[in-house]
Amino acid sequence: MAKVLVVDDEKLIVKGIKFSLEQDGMEVDCAYDGEEAYEKIMSERYDMVLLDIMLPGKDGMQVCREVRESSDVPIIMLTAKNDDMDKILGLEYGADDYITKPFNILEVKARIKAIIRRNRIRSERAAGGTSVAVRDLRLDVDSRRVFVAGREVNLTAKEFDLLELFVTNPGRVYSREQLLGLIWGESYPGDVRTVDVHVRRLREKIEENPAEPRYVYTKWGVGYFYKD
Repeated sequence: MAKVLVVDDEKLIVKGIKFSLEQDGMEVDCAYDGEEAYEKIMSERYDMVLLDIMLPGKDGMQVCREVRESSDVPIIMLTAKNDDMDKILGLEYGADDYITKPFNILEVKARIKAIIRRNRIRSERAAGGTSVAVRDLRLDVDSRRVFVAGREVNLTAKEFDLLELFVTNPGRVYSREQLLGLIWGESYPGDVRTVDVHVRRLREKIEENPAEPRYVYTKWGVGYFYKD
C-alpha cells in the first residue's frame, strides 16, 4: 500500500484528494502548513508527497529545499500559478514533478502511480546489490546512495535516476527528449528544460567543477552522456 502525504492549506482540496487516493487503496496523511509538513516528512516514511507552494509559515519551496537536505522522497509540487518560473524553481529546489491548479484528480493519481511504480521497479532490479565505481564516484544501486571521494552526496530521486541511467550506459548519448521520456515518462507534460535543470543540479553535487565535468558530459546540439 502506497503512503502519501498531502500538504495544502485549503482543507476542501486536501479532503477531496485524500478521499480519491483512499478509493485507490492508498494510505493518506494530511498537513496544512509548512512546519507540520516538514515534521511529518522527517518522522514518517512516505512513497509520495503532494506539496502545495502557497502555505502559511514555511512555503512549499522552503519545505522542499529543507527536505532535500536529508531525504529523496518523491515530491510533486502543487501550484495555483501557471508560471514557468514557479515550475523551474520547484525543480531547482528538488521537486520531482509539478501540477498546476486547477487540476484533474485523475491526472494527479496517474502521476503518483507512475512515479511509485517506476521507483518500485528500480528497487526490485537493484535487489542484487549492484555497485558502480569510477574514479572518485561510487553509486550503490541497491541502497540508492552515491559517494564522491568517500563523502555521501544526497541526490533527489530523479537526480539518482539520471545518474544511474548514465553510469549503466557509459558513452551513450541521450537527447533531452529521450531523458524526459525515460525518467519522467512518455506522458509527462513538461518540457526539456526539466532535464536541463536536473542535470545542472546533479553536476553541482557530483562534479568538483560543474563547468568542467568529469562524469556527465554535454554533446552539444544532441544531449548528455556519461564518460567513465
